[in-house]
Amino acid sequence: MQCDFKHLINGQWESSETILNNTNPSDLDDIIGTYALADQEQIAKAIDAAKNALPAWSTSSIQTRFDILDKTGTEILERQTELATLLAREEGKSFKDALGEVIRAGQIFKFFAGECVRQSGEKLASTRDGMEVEITREPVGVVGIITPWNFPIAIPAWKVAPALAYGNTVVIKPAELVSASAYALADILHRAGIPAGVFNLVIGKGSVVGETLVNHPDVAAISFTGSEYTGKSIAAKMASRMGKVQLEMGGKNPLVVLDDADLDLAVDIAINGAYFATGQRCTASSRIIVTEGIHDKFVAAMTEKVKTLTVGHALDENTIIGPVVNQAQLDQDLSYIDIGVKEGATLVYGGQKVECKTKGYFFQPALFTDVTNDMRIAQEEIFGPVACVIKVKDYDDALATANDTPFGLSSGIVTTSLKAAHHFKRHSKSGMVMINAPTAGVDYHVPFGGSKGSSYGPREQGRYAAEFYTTVKTTYLAP
Repeated sequence: MQCDFKHLINGQWESSETILNNTNPSDLDDIIGTYALADQEQIAKAIDAAKNALPAWSTSSIQTRFDILDKTGTEILERQTELATLLAREEGKSFKDALGEVIRAGQIFKFFAGECVRQSGEKLASTRDGMEVEITREPVGVVGIITPWNFPIAIPAWKVAPALAYGNTVVIKPAELVSASAYALADILHRAGIPAGVFNLVIGKGSVVGETLVNHPDVAAISFTGSEYTGKSIAAKMASRMGKVQLEMGGKNPLVVLDDADLDLAVDIAINGAYFATGQRCTASSRIIVTEGIHDKFVAAMTEKVKTLTVGHALDENTIIGPVVNQAQLDQDLSYIDIGVKEGATLVYGGQKVECKTKGYFFQPALFTDVTNDMRIAQEEIFGPVACVIKVKDYDDALATANDTPFGLSSGIVTTSLKAAHHFKRHSKSGMVMINAPTAGVDYHVPFGGSKGSSYGPREQGRYAAEFYTTVKTTYLAP
């Protein structure tokens, strides 16, 4: 059976007996291609290849690693329009958003190419005469990487690039919904000269590929982005065999708007954070907490702004909001609209399916008001273009409401008060704080991660990635 997108195992492209169609959520008649679904034998083969490649790669020249990662980043950036088109077709975010993601992936590989030659250690004096102490970092080993569908190339990039830069070997399982972008990245790395077995792409179901990675004794570490439920399961299994784990599991991010905020700026920030990328971002502003003095003006202005967001085919130049990723996500978004209405919230705009020129999973961005923080729509991650406005009395009430969530990924505040901004920065219970900026959007060279139910383990991205992808060794040197 013909298969367009295959696994990369030990330097060879392999198909499988089972394949699935990769369908464009903007046009269900557009089949992007067929992709292989791995079986147990293939995932075991990939892990074995990574294990066998580890000794040579972990001690390879930093120049060799630099050259491969830099070449990969260069090709991604050179092919940004092509790769963004592919990404928009298979995931559904607008071309503009897809282009930004592809550029970021290229920048990430360039950054970690530089990290290859910036690796350092420490040399300390010992308390014993004549003795010297060296502290160095070494790779952890075979790393299993499990990525979600909402950022098909950026999230694989920010996990794979540091893993390779620090001398680890990789087996990656991308979300099967977005296999084409992962395949394109694998193809670029393969042609950049990555040695056989160092990087392995295995496409398949989480119940097969993910479970095998998590339970296999030769996989030293797992980096996972996905649901909190799955993340907790992975953490428990890895702990039982003393494996290293890094988890990113979502958010219910607050954006606080104070009475002294610039109204136009606040609305623009809220619109960007809540709805861009179809709201399918773990850092999306899904809870907009507004103090009572500006509340009515803010709601009126935001409602008018939401109405201007054009929903359509991801590749249409006029589209601002593309389709949601698949039928299951569309059903989930629609179910939360019903939940919100039944809970007593007011749906002031949107929340319906949209008919476009092509058949797809189009959904009108939704805005709820009269929301209380104990409602399900204010506590549970919807993962779609649905925003809730919560009215509060003052700053103290806003801060308490913002922190009243099981998640703690990103938070934001819009204010002209330096005092309020500094207080919020210190007291917001989240891993990332945005002041007068959208909650979604983090540079590629800074740490990414949260607290509470959002994250577990060392941070991702930037130089802090070394905390997960390396282990520390202390060496004593006698005279």
